[in-house]
Amino acid sequence: MTSFELKQIIKQEFRNPIVIEGLPGIGNVGKIAIDFIVESIKAKKFLEITSSTFPHSVFINEDNLVDLPAINMYYKKIRSQEFIFIAGDVQPLDERSCHEFCNMVLDKLEKAQVKEIITLGGIGLPKIPKQPKVYLTANTNDMLTRYKTKEMEKEIFGVVGPIIGVSGLLVGLAKKRSIPAAAILAQTFGHPSYMGVKPARELIKILSQKFNFNINLTALDKEISELDLATKASLLNLPGIQPKSLQPDKVSYIG
Repeated sequence: MTSFELKQIIKQEFRNPIVIEGLPGIGNVGKIAIDFIVESIKAKKFLEITSSTFPHSVFINEDNLVDLPAINMYYKKIRSQEFIFIAGDVQPLDERSCHEFCNMVLDKLEKAQVKEIITLGGIGLPKIPKQPKVYLTANTNDMLTRYKTKEMEKEIFGVVGPIIGVSGLLVGLAKKRSIPAAAILAQTFGHPSYMGVKPARELIKILSQKFNFNINLTALDKEISELDLATKASLLNLPGIQPKSLQPDKVSYIG
């Protein structure tokens, strides 16, 4: 018996899609990046996933009504390439449910003859990085070669620790199924109240250039400036926050 309830919003067929995942984690970097891409390219939601393994909470929507936490899949075809985006409010709560979720997703993707998988995440630092560095890891050497850009850091071994949650596990479990996969990670401030919009921008820029999404980052640049000021002001009022930590730069938790 599965712990996941799948609600099909629209019927969607696939052929060798590229899958890009970004769920909540450190700085919500992956989530911010995916949400912005989905909205910018007008990807269509085709599947909603709810589960008893998701957090025991609800969200209040714009109509002042409650929604159960969900992870959604979106579809968009750009030129001849099909894309699936995995976005959502939450991640599975524990190790077992994360394994079950990733394997359930991989089962579906195998049926669609998935081409490759890209996951996005944040690297938690004790300070806000002035210019967030971006790192790349993968489950094949070919994926490292194909997704490496000159802006990315050359070495990740010994610098970045374990990648926690769906962003890491999806890449690892995909290797067992011979599905090429990579994780792209950007540095961010590792405080739960911090929103990593600036590092998310780095991921959006890389993906937009790689896949010709043609995303205009001007709107996001304005949001970064406004959010940085608001976030720093609010964080200074929280216990345990030192002003020097809000000034720009080491690596701890990744997810």
